[in-house]
Amino acid sequence: MPLFVIFGAACLGVLVEAFLPRAWRHLVQVAITVVALLVAGVLTVLLMADDTKLIAAQGAISVDGPALFTWVILLALTLISVLLFAERSIDGGLSAFAGQAAAIPGSEAEREGTAARVEHSEVFPLTLFAIGGMMLFAASNDLLLLFVALEVFSLPLYLLCGLARRRRLISQEAAMKYFLLGSFASAFLLFGIALLYGYAGTMSLGGIADALATKTGGDAILLAGTALLAVGLLFKVGAVPFHSWTPDVYQGAPTPVTGFMAACTKIAAFIGLMRVFYVALGGTRWDWAPMMWVVAILTMVVGSIVAITQTDVKRMLAYSSIAHAGFLLTAFVGLAQTGSGVTNGITSTQAVLFYLVTYGFATVGAFAVVTLVRDAGGEATHLSRWAGLGKKSPLLAGIFAIFLLAFAGIPLTSGFTGKWAVFTAAWTGGAWPLVVVAVLCSLVAAFFYVRVIVLMFFSDLPEDAPDVALPGWQTTAAVALGLAATVVLGLVPGPVLDLAARAGEFIR
Repeated sequence: MPLFVIFGAACLGVLVEAFLPRAWRHLVQVAITVVALLVAGVLTVLLMADDTKLIAAQGAISVDGPALFTWVILLALTLISVLLFAERSIDGGLSAFAGQAAAIPGSEAEREGTAARVEHSEVFPLTLFAIGGMMLFAASNDLLLLFVALEVFSLPLYLLCGLARRRRLISQEAAMKYFLLGSFASAFLLFGIALLYGYAGTMSLGGIADALATKTGGDAILLAGTALLAVGLLFKVGAVPFHSWTPDVYQGAPTPVTGFMAACTKIAAFIGLMRVFYVALGGTRWDWAPMMWVVAILTMVVGSIVAITQTDVKRMLAYSSIAHAGFLLTAFVGLAQTGSGVTNGITSTQAVLFYLVTYGFATVGAFAVVTLVRDAGGEATHLSRWAGLGKKSPLLAGIFAIFLLAFAGIPLTSGFTGKWAVFTAAWTGGAWPLVVVAVLCSLVAAFFYVRVIVLMFFSDLPEDAPDVALPGWQTTAAVALGLAATVVLGLVPGPVLDLAARAGEFIR
């Protein structure tokens, strides 16, 4: 039912674009989107309360604990992101999105559109289609549906990335890069699905698991299919060496879209990755685990070290997200599952779900703060422009510092508990060398987070320092919710950890 609500509201949004006068569209689209997210969220919580576990749609959709938990996170983070999309008070009464996406940047048509205060309210139905695809992706119990869901949430994201009102060329370049590289990744995923179908004779995750248990021979097709499938899924996760799109897309996309993508895409991709490899390919874990060990180490090392060299806040947060993908992979590779030696400790699924909650709220909050530091050209994202921000706006700089400390995993923030959870799960599963690498990379990563804090609070404020925009209630609410989640989950993580534990394991 939550999926019907989201996709139904997205279709309604398309009709609104077609038939409603332009002056009413923004308000109506925001209302439809917010109501749909709230209704879907309530329905999902009711399903969780009933402890619903079922295989629906002819076995293609698995509505289990991890899927429902993921839906709640996705819907909550999308609601916060939609508030940022709807913000109009920061940039002269206009949203962050281009008035006419088809107009050539710098052209007369673009100037006329800006003067007429034209806005693309299509971003709201596109967001609903994207989040619906992500929810479907996280619950897919069939490889064909997994591929369809991937395209359903990827195509709207490609469009959203190219709709920045300012710096349109870099935004369109980011959208084109994301589209091309994403298409390659989709092709790899599709080839992997075809090979696995050739091996197992079915696309059902449970059917593939049964084939692994009973069939002999065909190992070459199985291994090739597994590798190609992993390429497609690891691309969406942003793992090395499939991460090259991340910095450019994060930098070029409208910042509210960057926050939405950074949080929600990673959540959906990780749950999809875990479902495929735990449910369908769990019987060959000793074949693919070494590959994932290498990917996890490369992701942590590259993300942490390259982030040090970045001079742009959005690119730094992009490499930070890559490093976090590596930390998450440690728990995934740990394979600590109920029934496989873990009885009272933290399982991999529980740890990853909790980490995704902590990371998601801090990420959306951090990007919301980035939208507020502005100069004549729009957002001032070069790190040198953030010098002395703590003297100009101590509150904003302090909030951003808390988000950075959470990313670094400093105690009393949500990031500390999240890292403790994933490292514990990895250690329990026997992946202690990964934990050692992860701790060392966390120390390296702490350097570039602390560097920004030092820059904000212990540097002189230049004469041409950027302004801090006065946010509307939408951005204020987004920052406040991100901050509250970051602090509360750092001080009282127990209830959410318990909820993640109650979600249990993936079902077939």
